Amino acid sequence: MKAILFVGHGSKDREGNDQVRQFIEAMRKNWDESILVQTSFLEFEKPTVNQGIDVCVEKGADHISVIPIMLLQAGHSKIHIPAAIDEAKIKYPEVQFTYGRPIGVHEETFEILKTRLIEIGENQDQPDPDTAVLLLGRGGSDPDANSDLYKIARLLWEKTNYKIVEPAFMGVTNPLVNEGIERCLKLGAKKVIILPYFLFTGILIKRLEEMMLPFEHQYPAIKFKLAGYFGYHPKLQTILAERVEEALQGEVKMNCDTCQYRLDAMEHVHHHHHDHGHGHHHHGHDHHHDDHGHHHEHEVHKAGERG
Repeated sequence: MKAILFVGHGSKDREGNDQVRQFIEAMRKNWDESILVQTSFLEFEKPTVNQGIDVCVEKGADHISVIPIMLLQAGHSKIHIPAAIDEAKIKYPEVQFTYGRPIGVHEETFEILKTRLIEIGENQDQPDPDTAVLLLGRGGSDPDANSDLYKIARLLWEKTNYKIVEPAFMGVTNPLVNEGIERCLKLGAKKVIILPYFLFTGILIKRLEEMMLPFEHQYPAIKFKLAGYFGYHPKLQTILAERVEEALQGEVKMNCDTCQYRLDAMEHVHHHHHDHGHGHHHHGHDHHHDDHGHHHEHEVHKAGERG
């Protein structure tokens, strides 16, 4: 029997975890009833990846496709999920595992971002010339993932007519939100749209919502708008269904299960991957994975004012 095991990030916020479960339940109709579909989490919530694998095997699965519900390639998708799969391969030598790709820099994510801009009344084809979009990511210690946000910001600039599209992060790395706002203002913005590059709600999204009023007080001459996170957007279903199909057909184009750098890196992070519920600052992104030699040739574009 085939099984699909989705892996969410996990949050201290119950609503965020419930959203992941509800999203996967809504996707269940995409696959034949003979395929087992389970959800697991990396941290702050059960079942863990290893527990999710155990459930799949107990229910009779002999081929498990592990699909990360994650926006960017970072330490969790490069190191921790493959480590859990490695443990499971030893525990269940008769079971076949396929590791799917994270969402990554995907064309459909831009359609989601555009929808969220339209929802708050924006005309991205003819925006006000003094409007800036601040694309806000989670932020982490992996330079590869951080540089991807810069690439996405540049591509969003290319696909819309905003003169200013700036990347910023909620934590761990710079530029943080305030610095991102300052950059927008220095480039001439009189209105700043904060566009979260987040899948579901959680501690950071709720913190961001609480930050909007202080921003308005700090910059009384500037208009602020907060756009929605990805949430239940149908295009997100499209992307994840595509990732599942790749795994089920054995056509995963790139995954860290076969990466030579991951094996070396495991020596440094082996003690982290058992539960992930302990000692994690900034939602577990404080592992200092430092790219592990993953040179994906991503150009880091600094989005700025159109000349």
